Amino acid sequence: MSNKKALQFLSDVIRARLDAELKGKKMVFPEFPQNQTEESNFYKFVRKNKLSANETVILLLALVPQINPGFFNAIIADYFPNGGDFPDFGGVKGKNHRGILPTGETALFILAGNDFEQRAAVAKLFGEPSFLARNNVLHLEHPGDGEPLMSGKLILDEEYVELFTLGEISKPKLSSDFPAELISTPLTWDDLVLQQKTRDEIKEIETWLDYNDKLLNDWQLKAKIKPGFRVLFHGPSGTGKTITAFLLGKYTGRDVFRIDLSMVISKYIGETEKNLSKLFDKAENKDWILFFDEADSIFGKRTNVRDAHDKYANQEVSYLLQRIESHAGLVILASNMKTNIDPSFTRRFNSIVEFENPGPRERLSLWENYLPKKARLDKNIVLKQIARDYDLTGANIVNVIHYAGLQTFEKKSGVISKNDLVKGIQKEYAKEGKMMRLG
Repeated sequence: MSNKKALQFLSDVIRARLDAELKGKKMVFPEFPQNQTEESNFYKFVRKNKLSANETVILLLALVPQINPGFFNAIIADYFPNGGDFPDFGGVKGKNHRGILPTGETALFILAGNDFEQRAAVAKLFGEPSFLARNNVLHLEHPGDGEPLMSGKLILDEEYVELFTLGEISKPKLSSDFPAELISTPLTWDDLVLQQKTRDEIKEIETWLDYNDKLLNDWQLKAKIKPGFRVLFHGPSGTGKTITAFLLGKYTGRDVFRIDLSMVISKYIGETEKNLSKLFDKAENKDWILFFDEADSIFGKRTNVRDAHDKYANQEVSYLLQRIESHAGLVILASNMKTNIDPSFTRRFNSIVEFENPGPRERLSLWENYLPKKARLDKNIVLKQIARDYDLTGANIVNVIHYAGLQTFEKKSGVISKNDLVKGIQKEYAKEGKMMRLG
């Protein structure tokens, strides 16, 4: 169904209601067009989600201002050619939009007229049981103190505005309204060197991503199993926690959003919860992976209440726990130390994965993986010995190669010297305050 046919259907519905209320004609609900040869995204959405006729009308009401600003005015003018106010129709004026912006009252009138029982039934379509509300497709804007609840504007989520008008939904960008950034990686699982125990635990997460929907639907376990999957990655910096989150998304076809905690945490009471609410509301019913890096800053241990600040800080943690537990997707928290995380969180994780410092065998694999194929090593460099003697993480090794590589180019040499390699290792040890044995 093209947008033109969709608007004609809505026009027919509105005119049928106006004829019934103003001219005393019998209300006959027009039939929604079926079996369209050229299906628009709107029609596909209606059919896929099996929307009722009332839900379809409400969705169209919310969409119309985006594609035809004068749509409602033109219809009303046919019935009131001399002008005049018709409060039963509802609707408000926008700050910039010059047409009528439909409200909940508009939907009640069009779908139920002045029938009280029918109006009550239509009003329920804006509540949690409704597909449109449950999936955050649209909502009623809060009308303000003292105003009737149904006088709030019908707001269509921006993603669905894009889907129905542009044909696709763009990825959300980092902003104050969405404190998370879409991230990806060119690396592969072969680039990630982990202990076998860690690899096995990562495989369990992949299994959940691949088969959870089948488990819940085929075995009908939705009522018995909590939604979502909560994971804690803990271990020293540079051991692969972040890359693992990226790769889980890459190889299961899911977007990974890294939460910018600096944009989430606020010193103002209630703002942190508001920022988290925006994030989880946007992520609801999306097949995303939410990644909280350095999660200690917000998931840390709750304190004894000594003052109002402590009280509200603890409330933030409690609110976060509630939202994570009810979120249906994969949430990954990363921390350098498991003991920094509040015990109330750790008890609720589905999986806790430890990322240990690599041993000599893993370090050798990291050196071999990260050294560029074009790089030539001084004959005095024995990688097996370097891997055995120097306790480095994957991130450390990348930094060492970076340093040694720059020194090699500066000297216009085609060979990485052992001296430059060792200096790079010394710099990494110094950053972490570790003593290095010179060989």
